[in-house]
Amino acid sequence: MSDTQQNVLLTIFLKHDQSHNLDTFQSRLKASDWWERFPPAGCEIVSWTVAMGFGQIVTLSLPPALLPVVNVELERSAWGVFRTECFPTYDFVPVRERIRERVRNGGQ
Repeated sequence: MSDTQQNVLLTIFLKHDQSHNLDTFQSRLKASDWWERFPPAGCEIVSWTVAMGFGQIVTLSLPPALLPVVNVELERSAWGVFRTECFPTYDFVPVRERIRERVRNGGQ
C-alpha cells in the first residue's frame, strides 16, 4: 500500500457453519474462487488467524472506498460457508502509549 495512513482496518469474523465438514467448505470455497477473489485487489492482509471451534478472523488494511468491494466479495464467495461479521477497527497501540504517558505525567 502506498499510503497506509489513509487506509482503514477491517476485522472480519468468518464463523464456521458446523453443520458442514471441512471437505464441504473447501469444495464451496473452490467453486466460488474464494482463494483468488478474497481479499480483493487493493486490500492488504494484516492478519489471518484460525480460532478453533469458532472460525477465522481476518484483518485487512484498505482504502475506505474499497469497503463495498469487500462486502460484495464476502457475499459472493463466503456466504454459504461462513457467517460473516465485519468491524471497522484501528490500531490502539499508539493511543494506549499516549494515554500511558499522560497518566505517568499526572493526567487521566
